[in-house]
Amino acid sequence: MSLRPATPDDLDEIIALIRDLAEYERAADEVTLDREELASHLFPSSGTPAASVVLAVDDATGEVAGFALYHGTFSTWLGKPGIWLEDLFVRPAHRKRGHGLALLQHLRTLTDGRVEWAVLDWNTPSIEFYEALGARPVPGWTRYRWI
Repeated sequence: MSLRPATPDDLDEIIALIRDLAEYERAADEVTLDREELASHLFPSSGTPAASVVLAVDDATGEVAGFALYHGTFSTWLGKPGIWLEDLFVRPAHRKRGHGLALLQHLRTLTDGRVEWAVLDWNTPSIEFYEALGARPVPGWTRYRWI
């Protein structure tokens, strides 16, 4: 297995992974992204990307096994930048082979601040995976969204 940063040539694969994740999360009908707009945010012709993607590749088959889509954050309390993991997904055929762990470990190397993410409360396999790493939910905080 290897990890590599996504390039514009990976855009269709990234979109497929996003759709696979949405299907897994029982929210396929909520994916409304526009391909060109996504491309402009991930791979802008100038300026800083809004988010970055790292791909996990199965070296034996050359298939993209999974991805992590993330962006920077900043903690005023720590006084350090961190990472918000927006999406982590490993395709079912590639699970239990270390791809998810490798993706998270890679993100951990990119910051000495926080790496944070949200997980659906019914997603027991993911919760167990995260807790096995030593990650814990943040007590006392409720996530809000303003659309």
